[in-house]
Parts: sequence; C-alpha cells; structure tokens
Amino acid sequence: MTDVAALEFAWERAEPIPAERRQELLALPGFGDTYSDHMVTVRWQAELGWHDARVGPLAPLSLHPATMAFHYGQTVFEGLKAFWRPNGQRALFRPADHARRFNRSAPRMAMPTLPEEDFLAALEALLRADGTWVPRARGHSFYLRPFLIATETHLSNRPAEEYLFALIGSPARPAFAAEPKPMRLWAATEYIRAAPGGTGAVKCGGNYGGSYIAQQQAAANDCDQVVWLDARERRYIEEAGGSNLFFVESTTDGPRLRTPPLSGTLLAGVTRDSILRLAGWLGYPVAEEPLTLDKWEQGCRDGRITEAFACGTARAITPVGHVVSAQREWPVGNGTAGPVTSRLLEALLDIQYGRTPDEFGWMRLVDTEGEA
Repeated sequence: MTDVAALEFAWERAEPIPAERRQELLALPGFGDTYSDHMVTVRWQAELGWHDARVGPLAPLSLHPATMAFHYGQTVFEGLKAFWRPNGQRALFRPADHARRFNRSAPRMAMPTLPEEDFLAALEALLRADGTWVPRARGHSFYLRPFLIATETHLSNRPAEEYLFALIGSPARPAFAAEPKPMRLWAATEYIRAAPGGTGAVKCGGNYGGSYIAQQQAAANDCDQVVWLDARERRYIEEAGGSNLFFVESTTDGPRLRTPPLSGTLLAGVTRDSILRLAGWLGYPVAEEPLTLDKWEQGCRDGRITEAFACGTARAITPVGHVVSAQREWPVGNGTAGPVTSRLLEALLDIQYGRTPDEFGWMRLVDTEGEA
C-alpha cells in the first residue's frame, strides 16, 4: 500500500457558518445534529471505477425514487473521530483500521472497495477544510461519517453498477460526564441481531434498522441499550447495541478482563481492539471467551464479576450499572463506574488528546487551516 492517494480531489469552498455561531455550536455540541461546512463525495461506475472526487459545500443529495439503495439495502458506513491536539494540530484516531473495516464491509454487500489511501485522503481533505470545527474540550471530538450507497436507478434485484461514497463531519459531545453515568442494559431474548453467515460482522444499514424494535423494548423498560444474545441458543452474550462489551473479573492475581470472541456475528470494534491492547499495556490479563447471560448474573451476584463496560467510537468507554430482562434484574458491582473501567477510559482519552505518548501509533496527525 502507498500513502499517496490515486484520486485527485476538486475543491469548492463553502460559505462558512459565521465564526461566532460556530463557537456557540462547539461549546455544547450534541451528537449527529450539527454538521460542518463541507462534505466529500466520490463516484463509482462499473466501466469507470472511482472518479469525480470532490470536496464541496455540505448539501442535500438528489436521488431518483428508484435509487437501488432505497430498495435493496446496499449501504455501508464507518464512524471515527478526530481530536484537538495541544500543539493545535488535529489527529484522526486509527483511520487506517477504519479504512480496512470499511473495505471488509463493502464486499460482503457486493459493493466496490475504496482504496485505503483514497479513504485516508478523503478524511484528511475534510479535516483540512473543516479543521475549525474540531472542539478543543476534552471529551469533545469531531465525528466523521464515511458511507457508501448504491445510486444506480433501477428496480432489478441485483447488485448496483453505480455507487456514491460520501463523507460528512459533526462536532460531538462526550458520551460521558466527569463521572460517567452507568448504563442500564436490556437483555433481548425475543429478537436477534445477527446469525452465523449473515452480516453481523459488517457495518451495513440493515444491521441497525433491524435492531430498533428491541431498542424500543429497552426504552420501555427504562434501559439505555440492548444486550444481544447469540442466534442459536439465545444464551451467549454478543454485544450491546452499537457497542462491544467487556467484563472485569476478580481473581487472586488481580483484575482480569473478558470479552466475547469475534464469531462472525458481532462487530470487530476498533475501540474493542484498542482496549485489548491498552489492557495488556496496563498490566491487565485479557481473555476472549464466551459468557452466558446466566453466568454474567451469577458472577455479579457472587462477586466474581465486579465491573462491565460497553465500548465503541461514539461511546468510548461507558460503564454498565444494571442488567434487566423480562424475568429478572441485577446490578453490576455497586452500580457505578469501577476503577478498571475508569483507568482504561482515562488512558484512552490521554492518547487521543495527546496528553501521553502514543505508544501504539494510533493517531494520524493532520495539518489544518485556521484556528477554532
């Protein structure tokens, strides 16, 4: 692989949101409800390959009602973040890993892959155009959403022959406060997220749309998210909504981390992999081992499982305080963020915000225009 992008991006400057208004938005960003000034688009056609790469003003997409993405679900996406650095630079967190995962998702949906160097060039182009949208505050970030959709106009039930890659950015609030609020998780036993041989390991739109009915059940039971169980036996824990799960076990040698193994039915989270590596660096043993819902409850009740947390790009690391199902409910530890969860969160944030050296080579620095 080369770091030099094959695509050349044409630029059209947007009329920016006034600086004063932008600062107001950056002071208290939501998540996914405010967008920066520009977007990136690249088109693909069977006879041309990738072409027409552009950085231009954020604008609605004009799509025919027979656009194939609407009818047959050929959509994949990624989510990653950029952070403000103490020297005024901005940095992307593990962008090459997100590029590779994007290019694992696309073939599973019979879609073309975007060369890694072009994916990275698109991220850097948007960050250069909208670097002033990266918040300075610790915990805040600039969330980037690359996505790929089938844009051919046709109603045939087959893979499309035209696609659009697009990239937008949004300043994002932290998913936690100074003291992270532990989540209540709803154990979904009626519905499943993914089955062996399906699309559970890729980031495609259908995986999320099909999960919302269980999320509605969670909300109706005063829970924040869903715990998904395996499709075969409805016993083994897989993941929590859009997040991977970790458990902290008490042993005679100290805390040990445990997380469900990648089975093809849950997403290989970039944050998950970061925690696996961070935990070892901090001296915590880690095991990728299956765990049933019953064993989770039993472990919490007898004190062997002292903490649990969900992790992902949007949430970073968020403690789990309670688990609820139709039959029972139990607390995890004392229902608050435990010391291992808190230590891992701080270690991750310190790397992302440049407070400690990046021992893993995760941060990709980008020179941007202007100051926020």
